[in-house]
Amino acid sequence: MFRLGRSRLNTHIKKILMIDSLNMTDADRKHILHECQTSQEDKILITHGTDTMTETAKLLGQHIKDKTIILTGAMIPYAFGSSDGLFNLGSALAFLQTLPPGVYISMNGKYFHWDNVQKNKEIGLFEELR
Repeated sequence: MFRLGRSRLNTHIKKILMIDSLNMTDADRKHILHECQTSQEDKILITHGTDTMTETAKLLGQHIKDKTIILTGAMIPYAFGSSDGLFNLGSALAFLQTLPPGVYISMNGKYFHWDNVQKNKEIGLFEELR
């Protein structure tokens, strides 16, 4: 996806979990938390399924204050074609370079603080709570 999006950023990619977010457990989320806490990087991008993205963001947001972490994904899976995944990845990379430390969700060209976002399944978008 980085190649297809023509990203020129210097990145380090680490695969942690390759499961549907609906199948994620609390142990899986704690594993992601541990990886973020022990990473030497202070800017972290996590690709994540949208169904439980807010749950993972909440755990990270409650425990990590000194890094910029952005979770992103796709409402239409990348494998299906016509996905929003490449756009969301590009937006997330831009936000990652500019936002202050904190945990965010980036979808559809917008970013949201971890504690002020929900997935609206009826309209297929993420939106602010307040």
